[in-house]
Amino acid sequence: MMEAVARQGMVLMGCGKMGSAMLAGWLKGSLSPKAVWVKDPNPSDWLQASGVQINTDLPDAPAVALIAVKPQMMGEALPQMSALGGGDTLVISVAAGTPISKFEDTFGADTPIIRAMPNTPAAVGRGITAIIGNAKVTETHLQLAEDLLSAVGQVVRLESETQMDAVTAVSGSGPAYVFHLIETMAAAGEAEGLSPDLALTLARATVAGAGALAEEAGEGPDQLRVNVTSPNGTTQAALEVLMNEEDGFPVLLRRAIKAAADRSKELSRD
Repeated sequence: MMEAVARQGMVLMGCGKMGSAMLAGWLKGSLSPKAVWVKDPNPSDWLQASGVQINTDLPDAPAVALIAVKPQMMGEALPQMSALGGGDTLVISVAAGTPISKFEDTFGADTPIIRAMPNTPAAVGRGITAIIGNAKVTETHLQLAEDLLSAVGQVVRLESETQMDAVTAVSGSGPAYVFHLIETMAAAGEAEGLSPDLALTLARATVAGAGALAEEAGEGPDQLRVNVTSPNGTTQAALEVLMNEEDGFPVLLRRAIKAAADRSKELSRD
């Protein structure tokens, strides 16, 4: 699939943290910098040294146009790319809260458009991205999007765009929940007599290690939890607090994820 990108080229609109992470992955692979055109108002030193074509005239029919600008910049960015609509160029958006219909207004309903929701661990190649396409998207388009987005982690396909709000709430916003868990674990460790540095080191490594184990183990997270919980031991004492159905993790996370999903729906309507 990437042969088409190498032959026809691709356009990257926006090269901030997410755009840079993806571009670095592509260039680390087999994609030549000469096949990439980047539009960015403030190109970083790394971008300028990468060998890609920056803020020049765009090719007439690139294989892919990937939009990685912030939602508030969309009104300025999209008109610069509208000429790429209506043809064979696949448009991929990683902009949060912007529905496919918004891009169809700019590029036309005959344009294949894929909406993608990555998350911030993409910066270290450990992200996960959910994708969904409009009616013009084919299996070939989806496979091409997967090839490109897998440069920064896993890729999953959705059944409908309505699922994107839940994806935003779980994986899009999810890293912030985990970072807050690390914060609160470290603070609790301090309260029990650990130094701030030691508490943070323990909390950070524990969360990172548990996440890696959850991904690689053949057992589900429920069984992994059971495996580390001795009857009447320290872990059970903690879990009796955390798993309380009145004010523990189950209640708090359901409320938190619902709040994020509801806000995502509101932003999509703005």
